[in-house]
Amino acid sequence: MSLITCIEKMNNVVSGHLRKMTAHLGDSSVVQYQLPVGENSVELNPLIGQTIKLEYTGNISCSNCGRKTKKSYSQGFCFPCMQKLAQCDMCIMKPETCHFSKGTCREPDWAEKFCMTDHYVYLSNTSGIKVGITRSNQIPTRWIDQGATQGLPIFKVKTRQQSGLIEVALAKHIADKTNWRAMLKGNAELLDLKEHSKSLIKAIEDDLAMLISTLPEASIERLDEDITELSFPVTEFPTKVSSLNFDKTPEIEGNLIGIKGQYLILDTGVLNIRKFSSYEVQVSY
Repeated sequence: MSLITCIEKMNNVVSGHLRKMTAHLGDSSVVQYQLPVGENSVELNPLIGQTIKLEYTGNISCSNCGRKTKKSYSQGFCFPCMQKLAQCDMCIMKPETCHFSKGTCREPDWAEKFCMTDHYVYLSNTSGIKVGITRSNQIPTRWIDQGATQGLPIFKVKTRQQSGLIEVALAKHIADKTNWRAMLKGNAELLDLKEHSKSLIKAIEDDLAMLISTLPEASIERLDEDITELSFPVTEFPTKVSSLNFDKTPEIEGNLIGIKGQYLILDTGVLNIRKFSSYEVQVSY
């Protein structure tokens, strides 16, 4: 590479509001990442091993209505939108509490499209085995966002609430959250998720029978899928995880040594991109 080309490469600058990283599985199941910055999309995998700088301008604009806000709520919204949008309601975090049938949903049309549709209950291996749920069109995106190295759908149901009720039953036996610090320190040991699913399904047989008896519309399909394995572009895992924060450090710079989940892993710390959705930044690389 010529000196001129090298200088040009190090002087790329894009500006705009952050959104969560987009990603897809590439060759050999390696996750390929893009960083949306305003109207731009930065290909991140080629930047592994290079210096990257992100400078927060101090501006935050709601990802729904566009108004300026001093604080981001629910990962990118202003307070009024957080209060009125169905996607910011507590039932999104706890789908078993869905109140659509009571007629109190904030946005029934939105719920029909996103909640009253097919969902999967899955097992994944992040910092260890865990249970989770996602819409049918969000596999493997959901596993990528969690930093999971393995994923396996085990049930298919008709609504988000039904998937949440099964998740609650399974969570009595395994974790339903990721230890994000452990996830960023390395890859968990590979597990036989199929064997785990057999014992877990047996353990919740009574819960499944109760669900079917109390929800006549429940449709629970047991799946027999292959395990998906994912590999993340990480050259070096940190031995100590130090979280970076634009609110405390507006200028963040470091050597990009990896990407996992929604985290940029720099030699100066880790940055959760999703947490800072709607923050206006200038990215130099």
